[in-house]
Amino acid sequence: MNLKRTLGRGFDRQVVSEIDARLQGLRREGISILLAIESGSRAWGFPSPDSDYDCRFIYARRPQEYLSLFPKRDVIEFPTDAVLDVNGWDIAKALGLLLKGNAVVIEWLTSPNVYAGDRAFRTEALKLARRVVRPDLVARHYLHLGERQRRTYFADRHDIPLKKMFYALRPAVALRWLRLHPGKPVAPMHFPKLVAETRLPTSVTAILDDLLARKAITREMGSGPLPKSLGNLIDSEFSRAREIWTADPPRERGAEERVTDAFFRKWISGN
Repeated sequence: MNLKRTLGRGFDRQVVSEIDARLQGLRREGISILLAIESGSRAWGFPSPDSDYDCRFIYARRPQEYLSLFPKRDVIEFPTDAVLDVNGWDIAKALGLLLKGNAVVIEWLTSPNVYAGDRAFRTEALKLARRVVRPDLVARHYLHLGERQRRTYFADRHDIPLKKMFYALRPAVALRWLRLHPGKPVAPMHFPKLVAETRLPTSVTAILDDLLARKAITREMGSGPLPKSLGNLIDSEFSRAREIWTADPPRERGAEERVTDAFFRKWISGN
């Protein structure tokens, strides 16, 4: 059964029509679109008036194409422009990355903004993620991402681009969510929901509410000092994550791999 489209307010009809046309073109080539969602700032819940569109999708080819000596690329990419960025991953690539704790796949599965897809696929894929994904691997994904953003935009600078603050804040709050929900690997993608489930101090949420409101109405937030409470939150969560989720030696994952492989075979068999 098809997923209900949920794009919310602020989505340009012409842009959405162009996304639909690209996905329909893939279907005419025999490619099944299992899930197509919006990623990036619109789905995270902190878009600017000039935010571009980041459509991401998971797809499956015909079963015989997975048996070829000459496999096709496991990524489909359309040319990007200032407004639109559309690309997707083959189901095999997505599932392989999911087992490695790649949080991007989890975010696609939990995006609040859906263009198209199969309702059963999304439901079953989320159930699979909760069963086979190791929270420590997801945490290390967010830690690596957040520390890279911290080094890139905040290191040794008094003023920072305020828009970039969110790209370190989101991983930090995701790490906090994982810490407060032990054993659960699927954190909310939508930043306001993520914040609501992490019991942040009111002094922090007040600043966040103000920044989110400003980002929603202005194309350029300018630069300024990183608020001390937000800097403390970011550094504290990164520090705790380094202590909690240390690098573990590889573990045998036969059961998880078998379940994931069965899921893969099921969803390519219908193509």
